[in-house]
Amino acid sequence: MSSRVNFLTGKYGDIFKAMQGLSAPLENSTLEARLLDLVKIRASQINGCGFCLDMHTKDARHEGESEQRLYLVSCWREAPIYSEREKAALAWTEAVTKLENQQVPDQVYEYARAQFSEEELVRLTLAVVAINGWNRFNCAFNTVPGGYKVGMFKRAS
Repeated sequence: MSSRVNFLTGKYGDIFKAMQGLSAPLENSTLEARLLDLVKIRASQINGCGFCLDMHTKDARHEGESEQRLYLVSCWREAPIYSEREKAALAWTEAVTKLENQQVPDQVYEYARAQFSEEELVRLTLAVVAINGWNRFNCAFNTVPGGYKVGMFKRAS
């Protein structure tokens, strides 16, 4: 696979900054960084985005996430190593990413609402929207996985 367009740097810097800006409201939220890493990984698995999987698993490891938890994200329902809050976030991520029948089922909403405040759920939804956007850019332009280095795309202060 060869990359089609490098939208991550250079002349498309404004696009890159706009996409980074989607996550700005998450930086000081009550959503845990480890939870957000799991959300990014799960959405990227669903969307088949190798670049984002490479990036977010490396970042998660750097932040102390265990190998076992990273390996089992794709079958989180079967794995007893995730908290109810994490399971609710992963269920929400799957439902918002897939939007089967153009909706998130009431059962998934109720499960998520039992674990997240209204504000947290809105912010969690933004996190899912943002990673789905990144997945679509990277998949559309064949961004090649493997070259990401931890911290490579940290937001400038």
